[in-house]
Amino acid sequence: MIKLKNIYKIYYTGDTETRAVDGINLEIEKGEFVAIVGQSGSGKSTLMNIIGCLDVPTSGTYELDGIDVSTMDDNELAEIRNLTLGFIFQQYNLIPKLTVTENVELPLLYAGVDKKERRERVREMIKKVGLEGKEKNYPSQLSGGQQQRVSIARALAGGPSVILADEPTGALDSRTGKEVIEFLQKLNDEGNTIVLITHDNGIAVSAKRIVRLHDGKIVYDGPADSPEALVNRDVPFEKDPLLRKSVGGEG
Repeated sequence: MIKLKNIYKIYYTGDTETRAVDGINLEIEKGEFVAIVGQSGSGKSTLMNIIGCLDVPTSGTYELDGIDVSTMDDNELAEIRNLTLGFIFQQYNLIPKLTVTENVELPLLYAGVDKKERRERVREMIKKVGLEGKEKNYPSQLSGGQQQRVSIARALAGGPSVILADEPTGALDSRTGKEVIEFLQKLNDEGNTIVLITHDNGIAVSAKRIVRLHDGKIVYDGPADSPEALVNRDVPFEKDPLLRKSVGGEG
């Protein structure tokens, strides 16, 4: 599904080199629910942009559904995004002047789906996220949680191979955020591939696998229920003897 090999993203400011992503190797299989975790400056946003075909790496290869997208131009990337990826953002990114139906329908318009099929898909997705009766409402008439559900419906409408959720609970209260995460878990149980980007350990453990970044490198990649997955450290678990001892790894 997703295969990153020796991915680097390097920025230059004068003579200063910044490796936002520094030699990432990562594979995500169909049907996984993976949380990519890291604090500000860890490289998770840059990695998200590469996975989401919003940016290309300085070097390395990225295969999405068996297609090498790492050297595509902007138009080719836009087509891949529209056909293969569904995005859920922290700030919803809904268009204020469009109704719920029109917001959900928008990516299908860009994809050239005919009107009858568009309307059928939109109705199905609105029902799926529990917003029947809100079809003609505008975003300003919805709660934050309802707006995020609209963005989820929009992400699902095109039948994407991967749903990329970038801090999807960041603008929500804890109760509503929990509801959104539970809905993502339900989507995963139905077979959808979910990649969740977050800085919050409490959100990350909702996934089945955690990939933790620090300074552009992966410092942990494994089960979300493993003790070392939860520890917010600046060094890899296997290089920290004190941490290993504290969780029973040695001593």
